[in-house]
Amino acid sequence: MHTNALKILRERGFVEWSSHNEELEEHFMKDMVTGYIGFDPSADSLHVGNLVAIMGLAWLQRLGHRPIAIAGGGTGRIGDPSGKSAERNLLSEEQILHNVSCIAEQLKHFLNFESGENSALLVNNNDWLKKENYIEFLRDTGKYFSVSFLVNREYVRSRVLDPDKSITYTELSYILLQAFDYNHLYNEYGCTLQMGGNDQQVNIIAGMDLARKKSGGQCYGITFPLLLNAQGQKFGKSESGAVYLSPKRTSVYKFYQFWINVDDKDLEKLYKLFTFRELDEIKALLEEHAKAPHLRKAQKELAWEMTCRVHGEEAAKRVLDASAVLFGETNIKDAPADVLETLAAEIPCAEADLAETTCSSSAEPVIQRATRRRRSKRAGHTSTVKRSPTRGAWSPERTCLRAAISSSTLERKTFACSSSNRREKSKAETEWRREAIMCVPPPLFSGGNI
Repeated sequence: MHTNALKILRERGFVEWSSHNEELEEHFMKDMVTGYIGFDPSADSLHVGNLVAIMGLAWLQRLGHRPIAIAGGGTGRIGDPSGKSAERNLLSEEQILHNVSCIAEQLKHFLNFESGENSALLVNNNDWLKKENYIEFLRDTGKYFSVSFLVNREYVRSRVLDPDKSITYTELSYILLQAFDYNHLYNEYGCTLQMGGNDQQVNIIAGMDLARKKSGGQCYGITFPLLLNAQGQKFGKSESGAVYLSPKRTSVYKFYQFWINVDDKDLEKLYKLFTFRELDEIKALLEEHAKAPHLRKAQKELAWEMTCRVHGEEAAKRVLDASAVLFGETNIKDAPADVLETLAAEIPCAEADLAETTCSSSAEPVIQRATRRRRSKRAGHTSTVKRSPTRGAWSPERTCLRAAISSSTLERKTFACSSSNRREKSKAETEWRREAIMCVPPPLFSGGNI
């Protein structure tokens, strides 16, 4: 007897639509179900908006079933037109391969690829699609799809009827390729379930029908709801855009702060979708949180858990310590070098005449050198950097901080080279950074939450 995954996924808010409900529940309880989700390699990183699908696979595996993640190296060369009002920019094969490898590494943080019978599989559909002969594909697969079925899709019809838009034959063919994937996985791996976003329902049904007509297989489908935040906006975006899982696109600190800032109204569904906590545990945590919501206990635990899962515990500890320094809970004198590095990348800056700034005597030579270097590069005497609208009024001391921390590698070496050995050099450089940061007055760090 296996776990009724459909029931649990529905309880946790994963299911918006599912096919053959009673049959699918029986299938889950009788067999170890193999299910898959495809991931679009249009970028070199997944983002927070992909987490519902990723956790859907993770829960499938946790409940004793087998997940397959498809990196769409083949279909990515076309791009899924579902929900799009214009054709996507086509990527080169080299860029797609790079994106696929990056996505594969991120999925390893959520899926277990060495768990025995239900080990996760990661496959690239380019491996089988590139072997297809065009004539054979039309004869063996295309014949199962009517033109009326393809044209009657809403996003197709809207672009066909609008004189200012159009849809290409390439885009129209995408649904055939996705259906072909499902049939291939059914025959190669015994895959009987496809899951995806709510915009994938017709694509999933097309794959189920192809597997039934071409291979005589009974397959099923599940779609996830579109996740919106309390303001009715698509979840997973910040003021600066999408929140990515890659630290190269979204810093670990910004990733952590994204979860810290989620609305209280969103907490229950986020815990149900993105954690493995039992429902009773989630209920108890939210009840405790409600007694003192200003402490943001539930947000802090969610931010810690998600950052650990995506970036690792060491990185999560570093940004937690950096946040504690920024918001006055930890003395800067106790901050290690890696925390200072994190602060250097995240603290806001302003435009100022560096000749008029003031700071501690230890950091002053660095400021003076930074000023001379900038003056030699510019006709004026100002250093222009980003200004943050969210951290209160500007003061000269803040520019002192950025000037000290952002000074060149050469000057950092000069400052540290008075020491004779590596350990003393490292200690000297850390002290230099700490004193530079201490130039920033306490008001910079007020008004936020860790």
